[in-house]
Amino acid sequence: MTPSHNAAGPASEPAPLRPGRKLGPIASTVGSSHRAWLTPTRDHYLLSGRTLSDLSARVLAKSKLSELLRGVGHYPRWEVIHRLAEELNIPTWPLYRLWKQAAMDAGKSRDWVDRSTQGGLAVTTQPGPPLEHGALRSMVEDGYRRYAGVFLTDTVLDSAVEETFAILWLSFGDALASPDIRRYAWDILSATVKAKADHRDQRPVLADAAFDTAALHAQDCLDDQAAQLAESLEMFAAISKLPLTQLDVMVLRRLCGFSTAEVSDLLGIPLALVRSSERHADRFLADTVEPPAQTGGTTR
Repeated sequence: MTPSHNAAGPASEPAPLRPGRKLGPIASTVGSSHRAWLTPTRDHYLLSGRTLSDLSARVLAKSKLSELLRGVGHYPRWEVIHRLAEELNIPTWPLYRLWKQAAMDAGKSRDWVDRSTQGGLAVTTQPGPPLEHGALRSMVEDGYRRYAGVFLTDTVLDSAVEETFAILWLSFGDALASPDIRRYAWDILSATVKAKADHRDQRPVLADAAFDTAALHAQDCLDDQAAQLAESLEMFAAISKLPLTQLDVMVLRRLCGFSTAEVSDLLGIPLALVRSSERHADRFLADTVEPPAQTGGTTR
């Protein structure tokens, strides 16, 4: 399957049949950070064979539990999510990491978060992520951070990368069952970063990356720097309109400076696809971006 930050869960297998009314969809008003933990929690529930009636005796009243799993009503306290996680055998540390971020995004105070976690709800003593998760993180984290830095400020960058690896941990069964774990993980990162980035015309904005390009720093004259900046801003606006794979390839190749082989490893796609994506993107940019005006001479 192709994951996103809104699609994660345990290893895919046929969901068991259960009596009662089918669980409704996640409400359209639920934000991306809330979905980051709600979607894998729902997936664990749907694959568990448990029913709302069964869980209500140990977690929350049936009607309230249905609302929680659809993202309806008040944002839930951690003590409730903790009980649900224990019943569904969900790793609590990555779930807590995502729940806390979503709580802050929902406007909850740090005092509310702290009070919600009181009463023997510690998550720091839980075993760490699978060994394969740690091995993958050690290989790709630097590349993930450089990619995220093209779209996000440093503060949001840290949150996006940590959220990515938390979602990956929650959905690691699906990741291992996917055709390529690197591709699965990259899709989570890409979706998470784009959800947090500023947008213009429903496309992520790359403009801040212009100030860090090698071409700009190579200019000595202020007029040349201004011209290069204007050209870079136009180029970045055009890059943001590329299809997603081409967009990611061009960001990694042109703005992060990775080789085609490194891009292939990060994205989990064949070298041939990296090269063809770059060629198609180059053609689009050549047709879209105006060449820089010539200076220092007369025009006829």
